Amino acid sequence: MNERDGFEERLRQARSQRGLDKPPEKGGALPQSPWGFGLRAGVEVVSALVVGIVIGFLLDRWLGTWPWLFLVFFVLGSVAGVLNVYRLFNPRPRSRMQ
Repeated sequence: MNERDGFEERLRQARSQRGLDKPPEKGGALPQSPWGFGLRAGVEVVSALVVGIVIGFLLDRWLGTWPWLFLVFFVLGSVAGVLNVYRLFNPRPRSRMQ
């Protein structure tokens, strides 16, 4: 049994040296299919828009400024959604620390 454990360890080291075993990427990985990209882009836009609308509506009710803050935060939510989709399709290159 000990020989087998030694073999498994040497095999694991050899595979990692050759780059055959890549460590799993941590969260935020890009979707691989067109449906995945489309779904994520839609969720990004809708969620940013909903957050902007809710914040604007609540501030307008609290301050009594209907519809001004609602409109401002609607526009800000729309811009945030578009920027999120832009970042999805144009990710910044990650710097590698070695």
